[in-house]
Amino acid sequence: MKNHSVPMRRCVGCMTSYPKKELVRFVLADGRLQVCESGKENGRGVYLCRSLDCFVKAVKRKKISNDLMDEFEKVLKSVEVNV
Repeated sequence: MKNHSVPMRRCVGCMTSYPKKELVRFVLADGRLQVCESGKENGRGVYLCRSLDCFVKAVKRKKISNDLMDEFEKVLKSVEVNV
């Protein structure tokens, strides 16, 4: 029997590694920030914990543009997170 490893990804906000399924992947497509539910959408994506605090940290680290804050908050609310 083979042991399958769990794919890990790092939150760009808190820089903590989690199993991929516990994070939310975001991609910027057509100028809109979108949740990438399949994990296979085109474009460079970032992974974040489901919290606004991690988004704020990612902005401070310049991993995400500050002008996406409103869009990000809308997306976070749509995936039922702690805003």
